Amino acid sequence: MSRVQLALRVPDLAASVAFYARLFATEPAKLRDGYANFAIAEPPLKLVLIEGTPEEATRMDHLGVEVDSTEAVHAATARLGEAGLATEEERDTVCCHALQDKVWVHGPGREPWEVYVVKADAGTLTEQQGGTCCSTPAAARAGAGEPAGTTGGCC
Repeated sequence: MSRVQLALRVPDLAASVAFYARLFATEPAKLRDGYANFAIAEPPLKLVLIEGTPEEATRMDHLGVEVDSTEAVHAATARLGEAGLATEEERDTVCCHALQDKVWVHGPGREPWEVYVVKADAGTLTEQQGGTCCSTPAAARAGAGEPAGTTGGCC
């Protein structure tokens, strides 16, 4: 089973959780300080909410495809590479309260996409020192004039 993921950075996590619970008629699958996700059956969607700052409007953080195995991540990595896309793999990374394997690519507008598998639950948002969950350092480099060919982040 795979499903598309939409990760939003929201100014008010509690209000967003309440809204999306009503919109999709389901409760969050995971709710932690500054983070929530919904595993929506219909339409098949993994909706991730990451708490931003109160003065910032909701924005797209990143997109993804959740797959059911590390082998599926490796297959996606091979397929994306063969298609000529620059990829960056992460193995056994702790992000969004989960242990994950993933591969990142960027679309032509620098939109970050991840193909990932959740291997286990984790007690922390991220293991990255000083980073935030789902941040993409390559996107930050691109904003500083460097190419956005690879990423690093999570969710």
